[in-house]
Amino acid sequence: MKIEQWTMDIEQILPNCPGPASILEPVAISAHESCTMKICAYSVPGTTVGKRPLKDPRLDAAHKLVEADKRTYAQVDVSADDGLADADAIVATGDSVLDLILQDLEFVETRLGHDPAAGEKAVLQRMQADLEASRCLSACAYAEADWAAVSASNLLTRKPVIVATADEVAHPDALLLRAVAAAGWLSFLTVGGMENRAWLIRRGTTAWEAGGAIHTDIQKGFIRAEIIGWADFVAAGGETQAKRAGKLRLEMKQYVMQDYDLVNFRFNKTG
Repeated sequence: MKIEQWTMDIEQILPNCPGPASILEPVAISAHESCTMKICAYSVPGTTVGKRPLKDPRLDAAHKLVEADKRTYAQVDVSADDGLADADAIVATGDSVLDLILQDLEFVETRLGHDPAAGEKAVLQRMQADLEASRCLSACAYAEADWAAVSASNLLTRKPVIVATADEVAHPDALLLRAVAAAGWLSFLTVGGMENRAWLIRRGTTAWEAGGAIHTDIQKGFIRAEIIGWADFVAAGGETQAKRAGKLRLEMKQYVMQDYDLVNFRFNKTG
């Protein structure tokens, strides 16, 4: 039997996916963390907590080029100060970032006061110098061995810290996009039919894992991913035009997803 008879397009399975308010829950285990990004808005006035859409203008552009019933942005989970521990990235103001730095400096100085071993002490002294110079640790050159030498999980500014301008605080859509990029996340697109939709994943996610971010059935029965790069899509003027121009690529499980790839997953139907 031909392989096409054992496959179905993504449009056929999306009715079984959860809606926009809960798309982050029933995904494959290997992809679960890769599609739930958390941003802590630390002492940022006027913060709206909860699920927030990533209003990327590229999805708006794609929606003009490919007809679909609706447009669905990727989402992030925004918390206030109480979400620091679980956050993937921190958004702060010019004032509140100094508070984060001071908290880390207090932790480092306390550890130095406990007479740590030589290796840990050397790293802590470097961190002390960076923090005293008002530098967030994530912006400094530390290797994994350095983080391992100290209790890095207790250091707040090890996470990406994005300092918001006054204009960004007033108009946070661009700020959320900047936080996503700074924390090492990206989106891919599925287009046409019921919706044009962006899906959020960690940078470095494979095509196989990206399929699981949509639905476990795609990951379980993955055959291949049909990819059109964003630049090729825009240059051609749409999905059909890009295909005609020979810009569609067939990629396998190990393909590493690129920002705003257009994807159609082919997979064996399970169950």
